[in-house]
Formats: sequence, C-alpha cells, structure tokens
Amino acid sequence: MDKTTDKLERTRALLDAGEPTLESLADAVGLSPSHLQRSFTAHFGLSPAQYLAQRKLGTLKAALREGDDVSGALYDAGYGSPSRVYEAGAAKLGMTPARYRAGGEGEHIRWSIVETALGQALVATTERGICMVELGRDAHALEQRIAEEFPNAQLERVDAGRDDFLAPRVRAVADILAGKAAHVDIHLLGTAFQKRVWDALMKIPRGETRSYSGLAAELGQPRGARAVASACAHNRIAILVPCHRVVRGDGSLGGYRWGLPLKQDLLLRERAA
Repeated sequence: MDKTTDKLERTRALLDAGEPTLESLADAVGLSPSHLQRSFTAHFGLSPAQYLAQRKLGTLKAALREGDDVSGALYDAGYGSPSRVYEAGAAKLGMTPARYRAGGEGEHIRWSIVETALGQALVATTERGICMVELGRDAHALEQRIAEEFPNAQLERVDAGRDDFLAPRVRAVADILAGKAAHVDIHLLGTAFQKRVWDALMKIPRGETRSYSGLAAELGQPRGARAVASACAHNRIAILVPCHRVVRGDGSLGGYRWGLPLKQDLLLRERAA
C-alpha cells in the first residue's frame, strides 16, 4: 500500500469513528483539504462528506430494521434532529424512516422468475407498474434481492407469472428482453434525482448512447457525472430502464450492473436494429 492510499484508508477510519470536518481530516493525515477531497473522491467514488452521509444512513437503516424507536435511531445515527433525515436521508430510503423501519409494510409486490432470451429474470410489479427486472443465474440470489429491501412487504410469488395481473406483464418484459417491441408501465422506486436520471435514460433512442457527463448536463447538473453513474448503478429495472445506453466520455463502456459483456451485446444489437 503506497503512502497516499494509506492516508486515504486512515481518513476512512476516522470517518467511521466520528464526524470530523474536512480540515481536521486533512490535518490528521497530513494532506491539504483540497488534495484530500480530490484523492478520496477518486479512490472511493464519493467525497468524505458523502461517505459520512452514507455511513450515517446505513447506521439508521440497520437500527430501523432491528425495530429501534425512530427518534432514538435518528439520534444514534448522528442526525441532530428528525428534520435532517427527512431532508437528506429520507430520499435515499425512498420512504419515511417509520415506513422503512416497517420493511416496506403495506407494499404489495407480485413477482416471478422466468426464463428469457437473456437468461433468468426476476420480474416484479406493484399495482402501478414494473418495479424490478433483475437478471442472474441463481434463482435463490434473485429472490434474496427483493426480500432484503422489503422484508415486511407483501411479496407474492406467482409461478411463471400465471395470473391475469402478472402474466401479461411478464410476457411483455420477456419480449423486451428479446429485443421485441412491447409496452409496460414502470413504477420507479428511488430518490428524486435517481428518478430524473432513470426518466432521462428511457428517452434515449435505441441505437444511441449518452455519456455520463452529457446526461448530467442535460439534467442541469454539469458536474454531476458521478451522481448519474451512481443512479445507473442503482437501477433495478434491467433493459427497460436502459442504463446500458450510458457510456464514458471517451466511448468506453464504463460499468454495468449486469456485466460488461451483456452491455456490449445490447448496444451492438440495438445499433444493428
């Protein structure tokens, strides 16, 4: 481990232990604040402040899932007042802290695992539309992904989509994954910014791509390329919300939740069509 990496790891340890300012972090590890900010962001993919915010939110989520009192969980996680988490954290939870503590209680999600042209896919829908299309080889792992976020939701598995509600939606998703034309309603579950990114993705025509920075500029966030990349990484609706159509500024593929070979194949298929 080189000296700079060692200092960045020390910075992370300090963030894990408390809520230091950027200046105090820089003084502790022997770097200028600006150098530390740039290096930490480049190494971990988020700034020290963003890292601290995610750590606090993670502590809050864990406490809420364990059934802790909402007010106590907020203060234990380091939020100075309940309004702070509603202003910043609730958007990342996707619901109020009390609703999150309930593990999605009150949500009714029907889902099924089906074989498609791209392999196994978990297709899940609320009453308002498709909320998840997850790809994978392991059916158990796919099931775990929906259960982990909504342990107390009313999750109803429907064998092969065999009911009047889910069946046509599963067929439509399978057609889309096979490159055919079909329409389904989509229910985006995420933060306000994530939804803006996902909406923008669905407006990119087939056969075309956008860069992370270009899409950020379209959204009025010219310095928000990393945030756009993060929203793409958190997209739960494969193909239908086409995060595969976003690439790096130099034309290279960048990342993809379901693997770069699939991203490349999808882009080639869409360009050919």
